[in-house]
Amino acid sequence: MKNKYDINQFVNTITIASVSNGIVERVKDKRKKMKLSQQKLAIRSGVSYASIRRFETTGEISFSSLLKIANALECLADFNLLFPHEKITNLKDLWL
Repeated sequence: MKNKYDINQFVNTITIASVSNGIVERVKDKRKKMKLSQQKLAIRSGVSYASIRRFETTGEISFSSLLKIANALECLADFNLLFPHEKITNLKDLWL
């Protein structure tokens, strides 16, 4: 089996793998701070235990399951920070 390397291991840059790994670690940290086991998070979120275990191991999860987990961890509002709307400062900008 070939080793998988991410450029982020050698150069400080943002990659898909580094962002994914960061999200997994933050979810695990939040879950542990809330004193939730993976099984309890599964019950609270409605996401299967197997999916949570796979996510925390590989980073693989569906977007809808990630939203359910975020909701259970009281972090759902954080998704509103992704792709923010531009602030309109001039009404003329609405018509462009």
